Amino acid sequence: MSKKIYEALNWASSFLKEKQRDENAGELLLRHITGMNRAKLFSELRAGLKPEEWTRFQEAVIRHHNGVPVQYIIGTEDFYGRVFEVNDAVLIPRPETEELVLGTLKRLHTMFGSKEQLQIADIGTGSGAIAVTLKLERPQLAVTASDLSADALAVAQKNAARLGAKIEFVHGNLLQPFIAAGRKFDAVISNPPYIPVGDREWMSEVVTGQEPHLALFAGQDGLDLYRRFMEELPLVLKNKALVGFEIGAGQSKDVKELLRKAFPQALIDVVYDINGKDRMVFAELNG
Repeated sequence: MSKKIYEALNWASSFLKEKQRDENAGELLLRHITGMNRAKLFSELRAGLKPEEWTRFQEAVIRHHNGVPVQYIIGTEDFYGRVFEVNDAVLIPRPETEELVLGTLKRLHTMFGSKEQLQIADIGTGSGAIAVTLKLERPQLAVTASDLSADALAVAQKNAARLGAKIEFVHGNLLQPFIAAGRKFDAVISNPPYIPVGDREWMSEVVTGQEPHLALFAGQDGLDLYRRFMEELPLVLKNKALVGFEIGAGQSKDVKELLRKAFPQALIDVVYDINGKDRMVFAELNG
């Protein structure tokens, strides 16, 4: 006798609850496996699953129970209204980063108006979520995306191609490739690793056991990459330029001070995310 949809969801919920996982993961995984949207799934709760669907669903729930993020099992995550492919070579795009993109677009418009061909760099692009979104939201931007991880760049390139975003991809360490090439940018945007190494002890194993540590951790206080940025940014920015960082909650004072020392004349703005946490720091350089 086939398992009904509501029975499968109830099983997943209680199974995941005992491991303190997100109980809603069962719904996401079942929608992925059946191809149903949320409305259809809940209108057919008493319908039976095919035997192979039930088997695949059980396997997927057990994988999440064992610490694999739902997004890696499904292979995608939504970002700014688009679907991005993800795997364990890249950080899963977060909603807070959508706010970084929105803040960047607003500031580019305020600072430069509709100026054509602004040169924008997304450093540590990961899945390409920031770079691709900036390009698709404002097609006249000339967007370059870089990453230290060749595997991450491959994911970003695939997302850009699938979503129709023409972007230049560069493999390299932070701003070094651009310094070597004498490149200058109107804006440098980054969501770099910013988690202190010590935080690993209390973080969820769904994050620390699966997502790439290269994209998560940055020294004892989480500020290592920002310090390097301050050394390298002056070499790649035009006189009038925008810098936008995502930061860890509670890091705004330190990152603001680092920017203040590097760019004494800049207008520096700390922005709080939808959850009320300091999450972004922007610096506007006006020559």
